[in-house]
Amino acid sequence: MKTMKWLLRREFWEHKGAFFWTPVAVAAAMVLLVGVGFMYAMSFGGHENIQIDGQTVVSIQGVPSALRYKIAHVAASSYMGLAAPLFLVLTVVVFFYCLSALHDDRRDRSILFWKSLPLSDRDTVLSKVVTALVVAPVITIAIGTATALVLLVLGMISATGKGMNLFAPVLMEPNLYLSPLYLLAFLPLYIIWALPTVGWLLMVSSWARSKVFLWAVGTPLVVALVLKWFNFIVGHVSNTVFDVDWFVSEVVVRGLGGLVPGIWLSQPDIEVINQQYGLDPMTLLGVSYSTLASPGVWIAAAIGVAMIAVAVRLRRWRDEG
Repeated sequence: MKTMKWLLRREFWEHKGAFFWTPVAVAAAMVLLVGVGFMYAMSFGGHENIQIDGQTVVSIQGVPSALRYKIAHVAASSYMGLAAPLFLVLTVVVFFYCLSALHDDRRDRSILFWKSLPLSDRDTVLSKVVTALVVAPVITIAIGTATALVLLVLGMISATGKGMNLFAPVLMEPNLYLSPLYLLAFLPLYIIWALPTVGWLLMVSSWARSKVFLWAVGTPLVVALVLKWFNFIVGHVSNTVFDVDWFVSEVVVRGLGGLVPGIWLSQPDIEVINQQYGLDPMTLLGVSYSTLASPGVWIAAAIGVAMIAVAVRLRRWRDEG
């Protein structure tokens, strides 16, 4: 356990710029841009009216109390959505981290130093898996929560400047305090869906001698093109063809896009959630976790674990630069 703790610290300090400072920089840019936008709206915005039900227009100062509490409920339930750009940054950061995780130390020959220490290849690879699937998302959730709260406060200040005080009703909403916990509740689901991608990237990282990105991304794309070409040739003389659409959606997209948070909501059998007054986090959690009823999710996760095991074996034998 102590060895794993130090391995995780090593990963964090070696990649602190990607895992911490990159989302912090994006968050600062978001706060700056949105803050400037809110200040402009407060100082120069000319829209003093709002529209209700597509028809009735009332003065923003005269918003009924019931409607004000509905607006506060939507804001408190959905404010974490303001941090969405940070989770896109997380996808990119973790993708390239996994690509280089087992390749760079072979390229610069530092693998010889690490192998001289009493560290097993299994622990080394697992530390990178935990970093990609747990450490990086938790850091992003923390930064995203702080960013979303700042943007929510700026939005409420802007609304107050226009005559609608939302501070009291928003602070009374339980979802304001529970939303970060709801976001953490998605972490196990994210881990399961991301396992195939992390496994594939680490396996390629431990195997490829160079051009890791081309091997990782190009291989499934080339296979899809070959299958498409095969269907085009054979389809004229036989009805036996490959289901290329299934291969693209279940292998290429799942294999390369598993790091995208919320990818499970793109499944064909997932119904679009329509809420009249914002998105209910508990409903979204229930719909998201219902995807685990599909055997394909667990098969893909098992394949991801198998590829991580292959990465451990490859690291044990491939020491060349």
